[in-house]
Amino acid sequence: MDKNIFRGISYLRDGVQGSLIIVIFLALWELLPTVGIIDRVFLPPVSEVAMALVKMISSGSLIDHILISLQRAFLGFALAVLVAVPLGILMGWYKLFERFVDPLIQAFRNTSTLALYPVFILFLGIGEASKIAILFKAALWPILINTISGVKTVDPLLIKSARSMAVSNVFLFRKVVLPSSIPSIASGIRIGASIALVVLVAAEMIGAKSGLGFLIINSQYNFMIPEMYAAIVILVLLGLIINYALVWLEKKATGWKEEINI
Repeated sequence: MDKNIFRGISYLRDGVQGSLIIVIFLALWELLPTVGIIDRVFLPPVSEVAMALVKMISSGSLIDHILISLQRAFLGFALAVLVAVPLGILMGWYKLFERFVDPLIQAFRNTSTLALYPVFILFLGIGEASKIAILFKAALWPILINTISGVKTVDPLLIKSARSMAVSNVFLFRKVVLPSSIPSIASGIRIGASIALVVLVAAEMIGAKSGLGFLIINSQYNFMIPEMYAAIVILVLLGLIINYALVWLEKKATGWKEEINI
């Protein structure tokens, strides 16, 4: 019971400290343009941005852009996970397979994602397919690399102990290798999600008529600066929500580690 109380106090203290820096940041954002230290034409006070945000939400336009961006991000990211995790497991577990495909993987991995966007547009058109493809390409590599690393860095003692009991390769992989590599895979998925969100905005700025990236660049072109910052704030909040959701899923998937430590 005492341990839980101390843990709760620690969480409360961390929360207050984290909230304090955000309050200071917002206060400075409101103050500096208001007193003229920063030109409010280029950085409106946070109150103006908040009002623009409320208007965009009430009109329904912002929700539409958010849903479109999330749909694109989910499809590209989910496809990357479905391909990268099995491929990474195969490359990490079978050395011969890795040596065979690694040169091609390295060539594509070291090619700039956005540099290939015109190629995707040429083959897939300016529609949704090219955007999903570029998101898939962006999110694929961190998930793949972390999955390979997770499989390769399993404690050799665990593998030797399991083999000493004459277990099958399927049992060894399912009970030892896969659980041990989950933290690394989860880390790669979090990095992939962050990269996919960044590339999503860039892709929507280049060739889209909807989505948060389009909303940001369109607001800037039309000098609707409060609306531009409101869209950026929404993008930051979405990134935080996605990151914390993936952290929560990672903790759920690796709960066995905490039980062992206890």
